[in-house]
Amino acid sequence: METFALAAISFIIAVALLIRKKKNPLQIAFASLCLALFAQEAGKFFSDLSPSAFFKGLHYLGAFSVPPLAVAFSRLFMGKGFLPRRVVALAAAGSAATMAVFLFPDTAPYGDRLIFFYTALVLSGCYLALLLFIRSKAVGTERKRMTYAALACGAAAVIGMTDLLAYFGYGGPRLSEMATAGLLYFFLLTINHPDLPELYELMARAFIVLVMILFATAVFFVVDGLFGKGPMPEFAIVVMAALLIVIALDPLRQVLRKAFEYFFPESKDFFTSIYGFDEELEKEKAALLEEMATGLAHEIRNPLGSIKGAAQYLQSEVEGTEGRKLLDVIIEETDRLNRVVSQFLDYAKPFRLDLKKQDINRVIEKAVSLIRANHAAEGIVVETDLNPNLPEVEIDAEQIVQVILNISFNSVEAMPEGGTLLFRTSRIESEKGDAVGIAIRDTGRGMDKEEMQKIFKPFFTTKERGVGLGLAICRRIVKNHGGYIRVKSIPGQGTIFYIRLGVSP
Repeated sequence: METFALAAISFIIAVALLIRKKKNPLQIAFASLCLALFAQEAGKFFSDLSPSAFFKGLHYLGAFSVPPLAVAFSRLFMGKGFLPRRVVALAAAGSAATMAVFLFPDTAPYGDRLIFFYTALVLSGCYLALLLFIRSKAVGTERKRMTYAALACGAAAVIGMTDLLAYFGYGGPRLSEMATAGLLYFFLLTINHPDLPELYELMARAFIVLVMILFATAVFFVVDGLFGKGPMPEFAIVVMAALLIVIALDPLRQVLRKAFEYFFPESKDFFTSIYGFDEELEKEKAALLEEMATGLAHEIRNPLGSIKGAAQYLQSEVEGTEGRKLLDVIIEETDRLNRVVSQFLDYAKPFRLDLKKQDINRVIEKAVSLIRANHAAEGIVVETDLNPNLPEVEIDAEQIVQVILNISFNSVEAMPEGGTLLFRTSRIESEKGDAVGIAIRDTGRGMDKEEMQKIFKPFFTTKERGVGLGLAICRRIVKNHGGYIRVKSIPGQGTIFYIRLGVSP
């Protein structure tokens, strides 16, 4: 069962990657490796059931293909410049030499062991190359992702060692197939979601999968215990079946979506979650707010204008300091209410995007120049770390500048005693398509979890005279660009805003 489950998971992951419209070389290499693993495991499973030359040939074809394809994937995963192309050719030559063992009757019985040790040798070499790459080449977010990959590979290797106990006659379940399936899923997350740089984000996804597997296993044993009449299956088999279902669910959904789009191109998206209705409700509420905003602003602004005009007229008539001070307060508060109404209109009115392909680095440099010229940023060190190899992104530059300025001046206010404001850009390749990432980081007071949960809500503010619409407007602008914005903060250490903007084809 474990062999069959690993074969099925490998096949579904490979198909899900290959049917995508946009595939990068790394995804193609990983899909090829999964197909080789599928051939190896499927051939082994069916040849055990029915001795057949075809299934044995399929098994050996996959086994001989895994080492060079693993090297090819490792080369792309670490960057083409680290491992030369000849290493892939060398691994392929080694597989061919191993295959030659089966041509001689005296050495053929040792062929399976030789394949195992050769594959283990090649995979160990890939792992050592990854460790060397982390130590010598990887920096920043890339270093984090590579470190997590090295930890995952090491954990899978340790778990897979349990098979040696069974080989030498000791009891215990065989866990190598389960560990390999988990490792495949981890790499699928890593190459499909390079915008998840933190360990807790990857671990959160893995934890959700683990909970679903344990829940499915528990449900099976409860149902079997209540209604089953025969002996219960082995625990490892049930867990592997649950792993197959849970891990294969998302790739299988992609395969089925493509099939439905092919046969029913005019049909609705049957795979939209029922929670998608919440988005429709939000759109209706936004439309109602837009309809009310203009009339409400008109009804408020007219009296405000009259109040301010009357106060300004009385300033020339009133004699005495106290009376003038009271009128100054009326004018100041009237102006503040007018600004509140203006921000409310900015939030409620529909945004009209003037989309043009732009170099996001130039947009950020423009915003940075405005920040440096503002007296409020005195004492703040403004730094940039802009990736020069970014694709152009279709945006409304003025609105994105507004987003950057709103976030930046909030960051400046969070550093009253000075600090560092850092702007970083990165290229993101994921299943949703190519994108650019913008990170704005400060070393200010930070926020607690409660503040982070409310920070994008309209009219939430921690400022004494704030309106609480600036970040709500930022999120709406980014969302209208088809992107998203999120925040991470540690009290006393600072805050970082992540913005992702998609690249048009």
